[in-house]
Amino acid sequence: MAKQDVGARIEGLLDEYLADKELEIYNIEYKKEGKDWKLRIYLDKPIGCDSEYVDINECEDVTHFLSDRLDEEDFIERSYTLEVSSPGLDRELLKPSDYERFKGRDVEVKLYTAIDGRKELAGRLLGRTDERVTVEVEGREVVIPADKIAKINLAVIF
Repeated sequence: MAKQDVGARIEGLLDEYLADKELEIYNIEYKKEGKDWKLRIYLDKPIGCDSEYVDINECEDVTHFLSDRLDEEDFIERSYTLEVSSPGLDRELLKPSDYERFKGRDVEVKLYTAIDGRKELAGRLLGRTDERVTVEVEGREVVIPADKIAKINLAVIF
């Protein structure tokens, strides 16, 4: 089964189950790493929940539910390792709603091509449109064309 088909089937299995648990799917990865296949389900809290973070018990509950359902459905032809977790403190911003949700937070930006001689920037996320992301870097606004961004993550600052 193709990778995108696996993701769609997993979403179908989880959507109803997650609806009443204040959880949503952040991302699904099904890929080969070395000689092994990994199926990773990343869970998130919807905007407006009491808690911003997914806890280990929630991951464990989803793992048990999904493992049982995958055994019943048996649509993945290869053997694989199932992992269920949260996106982590340094989560990648993937969806437009992520940019709105984390506006004002510190981010790290990796670029395909340099801006002002730099391919990595760190600063405070100011906003995003379809075409660009604005980050305050060292006291000035930097407007980055969205197609130049390789990856943008929340910065972890201790």
